[in-house]
Amino acid sequence: MAERRATSAPISEREDPADRPAGLGDPAQPRRLRVLLPLPLSGAFSYSVPPGLELSPGDIVTVPLGRRDVVGVAWDSAPEEDGVPVGKLKPVVARLDLPPLPDAHRRFIDWVAGYSLAPPGAVLRMSLSSPGALTPPKPVRRVLHSGRPPLDCLKLTPARRRALAAAEDGFARSQAELARTAGVGVGVVKGLIEAGALDEVEIVPRLGIGEPNWQHQGPALSPDQASAAADLRAKVDSGFSVTLLDGVTGSGKTEVYFEAVAAALAAQRQVLVLLPEIALSAQWLERFAARFGTPPVAWHSDLKSSARQLTWRAVADGRARVVVGARSALFLPYPELGLIVVDEEHEAAFKQEDGVIYHARDMAVVRAHLGDFPIVLASATPSLESLVNVQTDKYSELRLPNRHGGAELPQVELIDLRRDPPRRDPEIGTSWLSPPLLQALEETLQSGAQALLYLNRRGYAPLTLCRACGHRFECPSCSAWLVEHRFLGRLVCHHCGYGMRVPEACPACGEVEALTPIGPGVERLAEEVSARFPAARTQIMSSDSLQGPADAAELIRRIQAHELDIVIGTQLAAKGHHFPLLTLVGVIDADLGLKGGDLRAGERTYHLLHQVAGRAGRAERPGRVLIQTYDPDHPVMQALVEGDRDRFLALEAEQRQIGGWPPFGRLAALILSAPDPDVVDQAARLVARSAPTLPGLRVLGPAEAPLAVLRGRHRRRFLIKARRDLPLQRLLRRWLTGLDLPNSVRLATDIDPYSFW
Repeated sequence: MAERRATSAPISEREDPADRPAGLGDPAQPRRLRVLLPLPLSGAFSYSVPPGLELSPGDIVTVPLGRRDVVGVAWDSAPEEDGVPVGKLKPVVARLDLPPLPDAHRRFIDWVAGYSLAPPGAVLRMSLSSPGALTPPKPVRRVLHSGRPPLDCLKLTPARRRALAAAEDGFARSQAELARTAGVGVGVVKGLIEAGALDEVEIVPRLGIGEPNWQHQGPALSPDQASAAADLRAKVDSGFSVTLLDGVTGSGKTEVYFEAVAAALAAQRQVLVLLPEIALSAQWLERFAARFGTPPVAWHSDLKSSARQLTWRAVADGRARVVVGARSALFLPYPELGLIVVDEEHEAAFKQEDGVIYHARDMAVVRAHLGDFPIVLASATPSLESLVNVQTDKYSELRLPNRHGGAELPQVELIDLRRDPPRRDPEIGTSWLSPPLLQALEETLQSGAQALLYLNRRGYAPLTLCRACGHRFECPSCSAWLVEHRFLGRLVCHHCGYGMRVPEACPACGEVEALTPIGPGVERLAEEVSARFPAARTQIMSSDSLQGPADAAELIRRIQAHELDIVIGTQLAAKGHHFPLLTLVGVIDADLGLKGGDLRAGERTYHLLHQVAGRAGRAERPGRVLIQTYDPDHPVMQALVEGDRDRFLALEAEQRQIGGWPPFGRLAALILSAPDPDVVDQAARLVARSAPTLPGLRVLGPAEAPLAVLRGRHRRRFLIKARRDLPLQRLLRRWLTGLDLPNSVRLATDIDPYSFW
């Protein structure tokens, strides 16, 4: 039988990974071995190693579990005091022909599990996230140039000549791919195979990867850029370090850290670059290819299953030298990782909210520490956490205070909506654009430049109600309003995905033509823009209009080619784009992010508005930013106008330090959920009764979560506030271990929560 070590502590807290033996297995007699399975279990399982099977820590193996065989990872030898004779343990079935998980990566899995209070197996599952990659790819039939002359009887038509010429590059293609490349029919290719001019062979598919040329000369750097690049190059292959690359929008941070990438490649190390929105990385990929002669390997959720499998193998065997990806790319098994770059390090998108809850930026720092190599955090608006780490000498800092190429930062102006509100137009109806912003749009279009209107709200309207009876459309599974998407003719919940067609009559009172949209979304804003500027070419830029990297790349191409005049975007439009003709940015509802009780509301709003403002005037033409607000005296608005980021963040830090809030104190959240509200309330009372009480620790709750129902589950929330010197994870583990909660209740732990919904 397989025996599981029953323990609540992660592996990393029970023993030092450095003490693990270099090899496991003895050809003479069975040995004990612990295997970690990619399942949400509290620890590893004990197995025996059959005679003749040699295993080392990190080897990927198959083992029996119940009536099936499952994949796991050899973690370490099992201690004799397990109490079960080795002869009664189930044996390891086989070792898979795959590179082992590197030691630093296994220690990283242990560390993440211990920090996040997640089962180690759940963390391992993120590293083995492409099960198909664990078995050898099936051979496929491909066509190659035979190198032999075709049969004399074969007439070389123009189509056949094109097909042979296309095959001369030596690349193995399918018949259909070669036909498309040559612009001929598949029948032409088949005829050349029958004539012996082309060979059809079976090959094992591998990911096509170009070798990045680190010696390729990059663009000329300014003195500030050159100094920062020299600092980063010197840190490569010199042990662990964290560097905050703090540069204004348009200062050329990417070209600076590309120099560190080149140094890591020269040192024969792999590189990981994390981006918050990999679907919007088209311009970044172009810049990388221009600098290194080939694109990097990409990892994101839009990859097809076959591409994910080949990519995982290319990373594991070290052929993928540079990987760019979203947060999950951090858990790929790099054997020679030597540099991590986290671009836009302040972005909340790096926080994983489901499953294993973690912040990719913070875990990337840990991964670099365990691997003893440098990490670069880049941003125009660094997080308060990173700035405090600079001030306490945990991180070093490099500053780029000026835009590259002499471009000036845009002029930022506030529009007080109390004094200059949008005016209702008899033909258009309700308006969301104030007179000053309308005038600026007119001037921008007349000058032949482009404009960006920013509203961080998807769809047409966030709420639909009945004028006759006041009925509001709410999601049946979440405590959230249904958002109208007029282009789809549907009302949609943005939390669970529930949708319904917009009815002709109110379902509550039956009144016809009484349904009214309340508030604007980007679709409604686009409707007004089209009515006011019918000649302008407009396009929405949101997650609803962009279905993947290809859509995003095409939209960016159209903006760069000046095929669009006005872009109406959500926060996706704020992330790192460079559009030379874009000179005007208009923010429609700047106060939107300041509402609610979010600890980081001010900081997050400043980040977003500063980033979107940075899209304006990045080339020769000066930029202008108009921000519509009902609270122009708010510190966020004043910091944007005055360009005084440091004073704003200093004030934000002072307020948090007084209250003992992060980064000066610790926070954790416990979220209980169940289909039955009475059951979750009973469970919350049970958790509350066993809560620890000691100086420096406050347990707030239980309370109904702001989003009280999500996907049909009622939610209750605890917030734990602690001094930085308290062992928060140890206290939480001791508190939560052994709680007898009903099977229908889920308990999620969020260390360092970023959202409070």
